Amino acid sequence: MKSLDNMFATGLFINDLSMHDCSRDLVLAGHQQSAELKLALDQEKLKSAILEKSMQRLDKEMKRTDTLLYQMIPKSVADRLRDGEDSLDTCEMFDSVTILFSDVVGFTSICSMITPMEVVGLLNSMYTIFDNISEKHQVYKVETIGDAYMLVSGAPVRIDNHPVEICNMALDMVSEIDVVDSTEICEKLKIRIGIHTGPCVAGVVGVKMPRYCLFGDTVNTAARMETNGEAMKIHISESTMKAVPPNMFEMTERGEIDVKEKPRKTYWLLGSLNST
Repeated sequence: MKSLDNMFATGLFINDLSMHDCSRDLVLAGHQQSAELKLALDQEKLKSAILEKSMQRLDKEMKRTDTLLYQMIPKSVADRLRDGEDSLDTCEMFDSVTILFSDVVGFTSICSMITPMEVVGLLNSMYTIFDNISEKHQVYKVETIGDAYMLVSGAPVRIDNHPVEICNMALDMVSEIDVVDSTEICEKLKIRIGIHTGPCVAGVVGVKMPRYCLFGDTVNTAARMETNGEAMKIHISESTMKAVPPNMFEMTERGEIDVKEKPRKTYWLLGSLNST
């Protein structure tokens, strides 16, 4: 008899078995063991289902973490950090990059006209447009501080045409700024843009809030290009002008400006000559 069901099918019952041998115990033990195995199997299935859900939640959280990390640090650099590389080892010297700075003209005055929440909404609308434009070009958004927006091309991924990418990005920014809804201030937003090309050092700094930062005179000069610019114009340095291929962009000489008490010849970037 293999089981109680098998025994019942033959017309036998427990009390038909002898009490003086092990027959009754063997049949009952087999039935109990079968029930315990089924219970254990059901419990394992339940544990597996719970584990699978936990793994799915963990995978979802890891993707969210990766998304946040990639917003703070370039993906190529973030992957190196996840592989155990020290943050100091991510610092590199780049022989040539192109940096863009932009800010909103009259931002202080705008802040006095509308509420802080409206300021945040205005900046968010503008930065969303700029971020969408950046997806079309090989550029990396380094940071935004208030109304200031900073981009780089040529780092952390080295490319040869970084001046072209930044110039095209700047032209798109000026073209698309009109899309920003600025009805609260009763006038269109206006931006200034400055661009410079040169060497820099870039890498991850910080522990609690790591950021990918750029260092060097190129950063300072690009910032000066922006502060010495004019509303809705793209102010570029001579090094950027010389770095782009000829007959690709329309430019005009602006003259000389003092950068760190040194005169520098600068130009206005007016548009693209490339019909495509």
